[in-house]
Amino acid sequence: MKRKLTCLDLFCGAGGLSKGFLDAGYDVILGVDYDDAALKTFRENHGSATAMKLDLFEHKNLDPIVEFLKNKGIHDLDILVGGPPCQGFSYAGKMDINDKRNFLYLAMVKLTDRLKPRAVLLENVLAMIEANDGVGAKRVVKDFDEIGYKMVPEVLFAPDFGVPQLRRRVFFVGLRDSDVDFEFPKPMVDESHYVTCEQAISDLPSLQLENGDIIRGAEVQEYMTPPTSEYQKLMRRHSAFVYNHIGSVPIEKTRKMIALVPEGRNYLALPEEYRRMYRYHEALTRYHSKKPSLTINTGHRSHFHYKWNRIPTVRESARLQSFPDDFLFYGNQSDQFKQVGNAVPPILGQVIAEQLKKYIDK
Repeated sequence: MKRKLTCLDLFCGAGGLSKGFLDAGYDVILGVDYDDAALKTFRENHGSATAMKLDLFEHKNLDPIVEFLKNKGIHDLDILVGGPPCQGFSYAGKMDINDKRNFLYLAMVKLTDRLKPRAVLLENVLAMIEANDGVGAKRVVKDFDEIGYKMVPEVLFAPDFGVPQLRRRVFFVGLRDSDVDFEFPKPMVDESHYVTCEQAISDLPSLQLENGDIIRGAEVQEYMTPPTSEYQKLMRRHSAFVYNHIGSVPIEKTRKMIALVPEGRNYLALPEEYRRMYRYHEALTRYHSKKPSLTINTGHRSHFHYKWNRIPTVRESARLQSFPDDFLFYGNQSDQFKQVGNAVPPILGQVIAEQLKKYIDK
């Protein structure tokens, strides 16, 4: 029997990227992060994988990872994956290229140099390759090149691969001792067949009473309808009930404002006397039922359901990120939104994982 390829996830968060590798048949052996709630989520959703809490600002803390692999008898890791935080490059932040969090990726460089995996995959925000003449991406390419990995960067658009979300991220892939560059997978879905919000989440409970009141709902709920799309069938394949679907009841002012916004529009659709109350460009954005969602955030409360006057629940956001319904999130609601928003869509991770097999097997 052919052995499973081994995968280690650094800065794993909830484990969206490694969930994709798990679904592609890899043996995900370890996830490393510093967030307790995210580590519990990782631990509960990745089979026999170990979750390890480490502060990766300190590179000496890489020693327990090396020791762990040694004790497991793994001397030739197949792939190291990770999405190190780089808030200083995020368009949503202050764009400080010297933010110390921008250099957390060096932990991946150091660990790659020590473990010499067959391949390394790093995911990050689009601004890393676009902002400040791409200084962030150039740093990544240079530092990995110095240890023998020629990193190939590529911007991937999630809807092109069946994810119902307008999310662009840059991925870097480097191969060990290879004279060929990694070639990223080509788009699998054209724009006319993108999975829409309605196709992704319309079967989930509305959390709205007949009089229009929004309710929180229960910890475990039944589906509102049978699956109405192939995507819903895929998400429900291993789950009989709905979890992580607790509603956030908006204050009266917010509910009044969002009720005035048509689907696919934002605060700019409000009457002028209300419009001036908002300045954030995505404020009061209502998703469009016939289009993919905007990029899922970490719970800023600026995005709203295409039909109901409330923000999407954790489960709805997870669906839009392509997490299946049997992938459960732990921690408080704020923790869960953060885990979902920071994740790589598992379907996208799986597509890259399948492509990488062609190179690692060689």
